[in-house]
Amino acid sequence: MAKDRPVKILSCPGQLPVFWDRQAVFFANLLALFFGNEEKIQALADEVGAIDSYGGRLIPVLNLIFRGESSLLVLEREPDTHLCRYFREGLGLSLPDLMILEHSRYEDIGKALKDGGSLSSNEKVLERVKKHGAEWMDGYVTDETLSLIASEVDKKTVASRAGSEAGNNKYLLYQYLAGKGLPVVKTEIAASAEQLPFCLRNLAKAGFKQAVIKSQIGASGIGMMKVEVGAKVEVPEHYFFEGEVLVQGWMEVGELGVNRMRSPSVQLFLNEDEVCLYDITEQILSEASIHEGNESPPAYLSGEGGLEVELLRQAGLAGQWLHATGYRGTASVDFIVVHREGETSAQVYVCEINARVTGATYPSVLARHLRKGGAWLLRNLRLSEAQSGEVLLQCLDQAGHLFMPGMKEGVVPINFNFGEDGLVHKGQFLCLAETPEHCHKLLDLAEADLPMGMSLVRD
Repeated sequence: MAKDRPVKILSCPGQLPVFWDRQAVFFANLLALFFGNEEKIQALADEVGAIDSYGGRLIPVLNLIFRGESSLLVLEREPDTHLCRYFREGLGLSLPDLMILEHSRYEDIGKALKDGGSLSSNEKVLERVKKHGAEWMDGYVTDETLSLIASEVDKKTVASRAGSEAGNNKYLLYQYLAGKGLPVVKTEIAASAEQLPFCLRNLAKAGFKQAVIKSQIGASGIGMMKVEVGAKVEVPEHYFFEGEVLVQGWMEVGELGVNRMRSPSVQLFLNEDEVCLYDITEQILSEASIHEGNESPPAYLSGEGGLEVELLRQAGLAGQWLHATGYRGTASVDFIVVHREGETSAQVYVCEINARVTGATYPSVLARHLRKGGAWLLRNLRLSEAQSGEVLLQCLDQAGHLFMPGMKEGVVPINFNFGEDGLVHKGQFLCLAETPEHCHKLLDLAEADLPMGMSLVRD
């Protein structure tokens, strides 16, 4: 368990913090998010698809977070060359050096180092990492493999392995919040599948009609199951991979006096001495609470002055806990804000912490770097007809929507996700404008002006 330790909390929403003055070798090890839980890894790959191209989202922001001469980004597949050229020549961004390493080879290296076996063809990978001038290593998470590689090549990890795992653990966070007397959603703890019916009955007695079962470690909807409190529930064994699961009451409009709900998120950066709260976003969630995008600032905050203060207060306390785990780097504290009939102020609950580069990190860092002030909107779009990256960029440019320095508003493609045909099937698109409303209008205009159809999809 983490212990509180004095750490300075800086609150500067809308302003980028002073990031690392260092280089790093960053492994885009997205499939390591579950710290060895193979079933969850496969579930994520099945659910999202084309996951090996997701690491490309780091290309435009890595040298903003690690401000040394040039970091090394280890991706699982080659990025779109035309998009990289746009970042470099169009936006004037410094890009990291790139190296390609499939996730299977990443795992092979970890197994070989752990077992003392032969590294064979992977020795060249380690040699290049070792020769790179960076003293530090980082990744989406610091798992066992990343720690072993860092030790092998004589580099330090930005976050400790224990801190990375603990910082993403929902059960440990819940224990901290409850111990601090912060508001927590009605929660039951199940140590086995046999205890789930008992937990659900208790939630039913408390007035809930639905519940959500959460693994201690989960991401992007994996390890989270929404259920009816009176239904027979079958939960995969991998939910108990880390031990007990949380069974929490599901709050929604129309139940238990709730008439409105929000899903804000506070973006954090943790260095050795400080926790900086540098942006507040609204999460765009599906009906099943799967992340589909973000926008900043949440339009409703201007009319609810006390809400912003409370979000930042609780985010600071959560950030203090996260710092004490040994985690360092970017993170997000996600909230549920509940308005009830007859109550003048909202109830604010910390929902979870994502201790990594998150789906809000890329757009927040890039937006605040490219355009001072104003608002931003990030949406995931699937093309109705797959295109090459070159054609997609040309279409945005010819329609006058492709953002360039000096423009008041525009669209920045952050990353392209490829299909087996090598074409772009999906991408992450950042809209920059003066207000959130203008961002949404800009996205609508861009979709209407492009010759290929697009649809909004999950992250």
